[in-house]
Amino acid sequence: MLTIENLTYTASDPDGEKTILRDLSLTLEDKKFYIITGPNGGGKTTLAKLIMGLEKPTSGRILWNGEDITDLSVTERAKLGVSYGFQQPPRFKGMTVYDLLKIASGRDMTRIECCDYLTRVGLCARDYVDRDMDVSLSGGEAKRIEIATILARQSALMIFDEPEAGIDLWSFSRLTDTFGAIREGRQATLVVISHQERLIALADEILLVDGGAVAARGTPEEIFPRILGGTTKICERLEGESC
Repeated sequence: MLTIENLTYTASDPDGEKTILRDLSLTLEDKKFYIITGPNGGGKTTLAKLIMGLEKPTSGRILWNGEDITDLSVTERAKLGVSYGFQQPPRFKGMTVYDLLKIASGRDMTRIECCDYLTRVGLCARDYVDRDMDVSLSGGEAKRIEIATILARQSALMIFDEPEAGIDLWSFSRLTDTFGAIREGRQATLVVISHQERLIALADEILLVDGGAVAARGTPEEIFPRILGGTTKICERLEGESC
């Protein structure tokens, strides 16, 4: 279980300090699929980076399965089962897909196992297992390989920041299938930052983040009409008040 308590993050810019997250608290249950959505600049990516340890909060705590991980490094969080998928996955010149999956898994993975993970993300294993993880890969290919590495890691908490960004429609369809399979198999707690309706519809719960706070949360049936109606600016509404 992921618990966030009174999380605040303030960053410096040329005009002074800007508070990105404001006293945010929430709890995410195990093996559920959560979508974080909301307007640009609302704090979604910052929240994800704080959970992974890519940024440090100004105040507040982050607990994973009851353990305070607020001051732990990215590596220490990864060892506890927390993984992060970037908007733009990194490339590694001179490293094959097979090598990357073995490193991600933390064990001496066989080629058959590697091929199985590639197949699960919609890639023809024969065509990709020995390819270099370099700029020759398209955005969609790199995204799906990154998902395969996280699956190989057998992470208990998987965080993906706008996985649909910069990929073609066919690749997005395959990504949707992959996330759907993870959800159905209840393999992990899945947290995806997205604006895409097809991904939002798959979620167990949507968190609408706006103005550095959780403005609303609920099922897709409860929250999606607010998004379609352009009612994301609800931070000042009292809890339970209709829009």
